[in-house]
Amino acid sequence: MTEFRVERDFLGEVKVPKDAYWGVQTQRAIENFPISGIRFGRRFIYALGLIKMACAQTNTELGLLDNKIGKAIVQACQEVMDGTLDAHFPLDIFQTGSGTSTNMNANEVIGNRANEILGHPLGEKGPVHPNDHVNMGQSSNDVIPTAIHVAALLEIDQSLLPALRELEDSLAKKAKEFDPIVKAGRTHLMDATPIRLGQEFSGYQSQIDHGIRRVSAARAALAELAIGGTAVGTGINAHPDLPGRVVEKISAATNTKFRVAENHFEAQAARDALVEASGAIRTVAISMMKIANDLRWLGSGPHTGLRELNLPAVQPGSSIMPGKVNPVIPEAVMQVGVTVIGNDVAIAVANTHSNLDLSTMMPVMSQRIQQNIELLANVARVFAHKCVDGISANVDVLQRYAESSPAIATKLNPIIGYEKAAEIAKEAGLTGKTVKQLVIEKGILSAEEAEKVLDPRHLTSPSKDMLGGGGG
Repeated sequence: MTEFRVERDFLGEVKVPKDAYWGVQTQRAIENFPISGIRFGRRFIYALGLIKMACAQTNTELGLLDNKIGKAIVQACQEVMDGTLDAHFPLDIFQTGSGTSTNMNANEVIGNRANEILGHPLGEKGPVHPNDHVNMGQSSNDVIPTAIHVAALLEIDQSLLPALRELEDSLAKKAKEFDPIVKAGRTHLMDATPIRLGQEFSGYQSQIDHGIRRVSAARAALAELAIGGTAVGTGINAHPDLPGRVVEKISAATNTKFRVAENHFEAQAARDALVEASGAIRTVAISMMKIANDLRWLGSGPHTGLRELNLPAVQPGSSIMPGKVNPVIPEAVMQVGVTVIGNDVAIAVANTHSNLDLSTMMPVMSQRIQQNIELLANVARVFAHKCVDGISANVDVLQRYAESSPAIATKLNPIIGYEKAAEIAKEAGLTGKTVKQLVIEKGILSAEEAEKVLDPRHLTSPSKDMLGGGGG
């Protein structure tokens, strides 16, 4: 049977589990928000502990916080950062839009643990007080946006960008491996002029490279931290040196360059930087969905589809059809993609409700951006190593498609004109003969000329010095 202690705030008395490091305000939030069971993630809790530690160290240095109390708070903050107190952060993300409940959760846990370190029982709020000492020079309104930025930027740097580089590297290797292989191009899912398989994969590689650059560009806005703005951006109750010193400590602890917000009113009234970063992450997700869907098409079959590629067989694909293998990794990529898109919409819409001087949907924005970063990083690695790395090409099929495509007639435009070239293409489609066969039969080109002009390989990198080159 759970034992309780009784704590009091200005609203009255509340029972708190006897051994809980949280206090009355956290307990009220537990009772008020039994909504989703979704909690703030590890990276966010780490960021909260780091911010509280940096503030305690700074306030101690400035002579505002007793050295003994400051040391105890710092030790408790380190335990929060290390994850040993995670069980004492029970709050749902669907709570007060400023995240005040979670800020107070941190203040109470750190305060109680610091008091315990100093030899005092839980729940006494002394000698370390959650508001007066742990929250000194701070407000939920600057702590929570700071934690969101720190957590997001660290997750991007340590998880997402490395994962995307792995995927880019896998695609680059395939682009090089497949470079000699000629295939039919397709536009509108219909036959188009030849392309090399390596060129197609170089396009995929470039999409991820551009995505890395987009996400990297969004880092600058996330590096701005709101800490020091306190309630509405004016910095009330915070020492003027606190913001700069705290940001320096956060930068040193994370080996990441953060900076004080250029404008504290902007930094607290809206989460535009988060919307920017989310948009870049969404773009990467959409790029990966395009690549994954292309691979599903190119590997379709294996007997009745395009069957140009062989995707790695990682598991049986059917509970009823023996031997069936499905493109499960690309399908996982696409499901992550739609989740990222949905989360991005939530972040964008939430930011439109940043009314007046404070953004008030921050907890859900924080959870969505963290989920997007983590999902995309995880699936990028799976995509790279369980799918892309193991792809092989059906060279005979690719070559046959390339040679039989009527779209090769495009190269005849400068020689015989579009209309006559269209007739040749139509006849090739009807008879099953290749364009090369027809132009030789009709005496339009000699066999040697036809080989030079209509070789699918030559058409993938046309040269002006070729017969009939440059037009079309």
